[in-house]
Amino acid sequence: MSAKILLLEDDMALQEIIAECLSEEGYEVVCCNDGIEASNKAYEENFDCLLLDVMVPNINGFETLKNIRKSGKQTPAIFITALNSIKDLEVGFKSGCDDYLRKPFELSELLLRLEALLKRSNRINLYDFENGYSFDCKEGILYFEGKPYRLSNKERELLKILLVNENHFVPLEEIFNTLWDYGEEPSELSLRVYIKNLRQIVGKDNILTRRSEGYCYRKSI
Repeated sequence: MSAKILLLEDDMALQEIIAECLSEEGYEVVCCNDGIEASNKAYEENFDCLLLDVMVPNINGFETLKNIRKSGKQTPAIFITALNSIKDLEVGFKSGCDDYLRKPFELSELLLRLEALLKRSNRINLYDFENGYSFDCKEGILYFEGKPYRLSNKERELLKILLVNENHFVPLEEIFNTLWDYGEEPSELSLRVYIKNLRQIVGKDNILTRRSEGYCYRKSI
C-alpha cells in the first residue's frame, strides 16, 4: 500500500509540482491550501507523513502542527518553508516536526528526506513487549504469539497514544480528547480500568502515572 501524504502549500503552482512529483513516485497525496483545512484533514484521516508550508492563510504551519499534535496525532511531519533563521528552526521543531526543508529545494532532496522519514517511522511502528505480545502502532493491532489479540477500541487508542509518546507523560486532557468522542462524557474510572488491563499486557512497571502529569509508557530496564 502506498504512503498517504498530506501536503499543505498555498502556492498553487508549487503545490501542483510537488503533488505531481509525489504521485509519480507512487504516493497518495491530499492537498490543502490553508492551516484550518489541513488541521481538519489531519484529524479526519490517517496520513503517513505531513508536508507543511509555514506561511499559509488562516493558521500558519507551526500552529497547524501544534493543533494536530494536541489532538493526539503523532504523524511524522516535515516543514517546507522559506523561513531560515535559527529561531524559525527552533520554533519548527518545538511545534513537533521531524524535519525541516528550506525553500528553494530540489524535488530529489524532498523525496530523499520523505523516504528516510517514512523508513524511520515504519521501524518504530511495531512494539515488541518481549512477553509474547506485540503491537502494530500504525494498524492498531495487538498480537499475542503472532496472532491478533482482542482489545477494546479505547484500550487500543490508549496504548497507541502512550507508545507514540514513549518516555513522555501524556496529560489526562489529551487522553480524554483522544479516547472519548464529542458528546461522550470522559470517565477517569474507566481510564483506570484500561490502564490496569494494559499493564497486564505491557508489564505493570512500564506504564507510569503521576497525578499532575498523566500517564507515560517507559520500558523498564
